[in-house]
Amino acid sequence: MKPFNLLCVLFLLLKGTAFSQSNVLVLQTDFGLKDGAVSAMKGVAVGVSPQLKIYDLTHEIPPFNIWEAAYRLQQTAAYWPKGTVFVSVIDPGVGSERKSVVLQTKSGHYFVTPDNGTLTLVAESMGIEAMREIDETRNRLPGSSASYTFHGRDVYAYTGARLAAGVIPFDSVGTRLPDSVVRISYQEAVFKNNTVYGNIPILDVQYGNVWTNISEKTLQPLGLKFGDRLSVKIFKGGILMFTGTLPFAATFASVPEGALLAYQNSLMNLSFAINYGNLAETYNLASGPEWTVEVTKAP
Repeated sequence: MKPFNLLCVLFLLLKGTAFSQSNVLVLQTDFGLKDGAVSAMKGVAVGVSPQLKIYDLTHEIPPFNIWEAAYRLQQTAAYWPKGTVFVSVIDPGVGSERKSVVLQTKSGHYFVTPDNGTLTLVAESMGIEAMREIDETRNRLPGSSASYTFHGRDVYAYTGARLAAGVIPFDSVGTRLPDSVVRISYQEAVFKNNTVYGNIPILDVQYGNVWTNISEKTLQPLGLKFGDRLSVKIFKGGILMFTGTLPFAATFASVPEGALLAYQNSLMNLSFAINYGNLAETYNLASGPEWTVEVTKAP
């Protein structure tokens, strides 16, 4: 092979490697599945590349609930391969001055979304490698410039698909931004003065269990063993909503039917429940950045 031809082959191989991604696109919205919005997004993505593997994270985020969108990304993203592109569209500010961005995390994942707080938790847990603002003059569905209210289809699905399929490299998304995201304030999990403080980021919605952000590591200073009892206080905006003493159990079967318990959920975070019951519904509890919890070891 002539040197010139060899160089061309090497260039093309390197170019393909630089542009390659996982070919995996994961979608999250608050659209639901009652109409054609999600299908339209998938159609745009397939139009970019029929070889894309497209998956749903969820389309049942409560309308406009940016915090829950942030949590669901953090809950699932680490289980997806490096190079996976997530498109998250919970966008009550569509048409406003909020930025449309792509976050590249230090873990090698990509998040295509409005920068409205959705990136709060993945930026913390996975780290910020780089942020770019989507340049809509280059990365927008052709023929959609007159549409102002469906950026999920016209901007985010289109850009996410192009990135996932390797049509564009990350550098071609748009202008580099400072390495920071719009952040929703919440109570981080900490141990202080024999008390563990935390947030209730989400409910196990199918069963009404109350999940916290208090990790196994944060609980360690309490020296808990299964069978110990915890004093639990739950607040909404500083107002006490629940107080009780719960056994720390390995499984739901460790307590009688109808009894309260504290346990570690599938993410190894402290959680509370009623065995064969719905704790959130029974005590009118919910989740979000304004919901906090205090836990001490009962005598």
